[in-house]
Amino acid sequence: MNVSRRVAAAAALLAASVAPSAGPARSAPSESLEPLLQQAIPSIPGKTLTAVHVVFPPSARSNPHRHGSAFLYAYVLAGEIRSQIEGEPSRVYRTGESWTEKPGDHHVLTENVSTSEIARLLVVFVANDSDTLKNDDPAAQN
Repeated sequence: MNVSRRVAAAAALLAASVAPSAGPARSAPSESLEPLLQQAIPSIPGKTLTAVHVVFPPSARSNPHRHGSAFLYAYVLAGEIRSQIEGEPSRVYRTGESWTEKPGDHHVLTENVSTSEIARLLVVFVANDSDTLKNDDPAAQN
């Protein structure tokens, strides 16, 4: 698979992890994803590094999600993002701040705190080559 297709596939996997689940319609807008890079990690066979640019319009929020076995690093490029992992307090991250998520973490909240400005993230994750990023759909869980 060529690089651009692999990056698009990785972005689709990340998008699937934050895609709306069945249930009531959401009133807030959702985020958009732009694939940037996907590269096998030569020194760690079976692992791939992926980078995605995520844009949150004003008041946008993602659905609760998990990223399978991926280790994730999120860096705020612009704006302010409120984030919360299940069992931890929520926190607002501002431009230049970052957080990590461990494999299997339940990310229960990610939202742009502004009602007038966009927020942007750089999300970098390392996952198994064969892994898919899972959402909260019980049918998708292994």
